[in-house]
Amino acid sequence: MAELQIDKNRDRIATYTIQTENDIVLARQYVRFHAKQFGMGIVDQTRITTAVSELFRNMYQYAGGGDVYVDLGDFAGHHALIITCIDQGPGIENLDQAMIDGYSSGAGMGFGLPGAKRLVDEFSIESEINKGTKVQVVKWI
Repeated sequence: MAELQIDKNRDRIATYTIQTENDIVLARQYVRFHAKQFGMGIVDQTRITTAVSELFRNMYQYAGGGDVYVDLGDFAGHHALIITCIDQGPGIENLDQAMIDGYSSGAGMGFGLPGAKRLVDEFSIESEINKGTKVQVVKWI
């Protein structure tokens, strides 16, 4: 899957590193703060926070952590909050399978990635075995 084509006009708002469970909580709180700061309503704040919470937990659980980039920019004519999660983990062997509701490579219920995708306006995932995974989500403001 290709990276989302986001207009070049975007500003890096923040960078966070996920290394511990506490980092997940803090990064999730910061994403909610940014969503609120840039004018998202409570429902959209909750959607983006829930989506990234799943992505952060996956990074921590399956890859031992990673980096999160929060940008503000334009996508398809909409002003948007853009969250990019990059890890250097083992990668996802079968992306198509990972995006099916009910599939889980761990002990979860299997709604993580497809559930996160449903909560945002745009979703992109790239993964390479033994190199890592990059997930980018966009929520329009």
